[in-house]
Amino acid sequence: MPRKKVLPDDRVLDAALEIIHRDGPETLTFAALAKATGLSGATLVQRFGGKDRLKQAALLHAWDALDEKTARLSTGMPQTPEGAIAILVALSGSYGGIESYAEGLMVLREDFRDPILRARGAAWKIALCKALDACFTATPGVPEGIGLLLASHWQGSLLWWGFGPEQPVQDFVAGSLRGFVAALVKPTAAAEQSH
Repeated sequence: MPRKKVLPDDRVLDAALEIIHRDGPETLTFAALAKATGLSGATLVQRFGGKDRLKQAALLHAWDALDEKTARLSTGMPQTPEGAIAILVALSGSYGGIESYAEGLMVLREDFRDPILRARGAAWKIALCKALDACFTATPGVPEGIGLLLASHWQGSLLWWGFGPEQPVQDFVAGSLRGFVAALVKPTAAAEQSH
């Protein structure tokens, strides 16, 4: 008779992600995860296979959470340029401080190395850009592909913030995105006449 799982997989993968983000992807071992979860190393090997499959499962779990958060934000924000900015500012809050952001870049390296994880990133880009595009449908004069332009600027603003993290990441990103949108979205003649 098979033994009952003490912790569901999602909780075990949460613990694996905590190890990855705290100490780096290379430190995720069955021994470290066993210590963090109280499960035996043998149980973890049985559930997840080898170390590479464990790391991939943990990072796919993180992509699941990001997909869910993006979908929730996309349906919960107003369909306006300010709503698009709010989505990206909210996603920026996941990075925390500079140390957390720097560790996140190490995790991103793992996503680039694995074709399955890279495909998840590409799918997320499409979903995010579609959500951002939707925030500009009622805005005249926006360039085609505004979602990708805005998402690209967002990623760049995160990097520039990393070199001078004197203010909270959300504040830096919000200011940068507002300036970018203002430069791209030209006021219509009717809006200019009303001023």
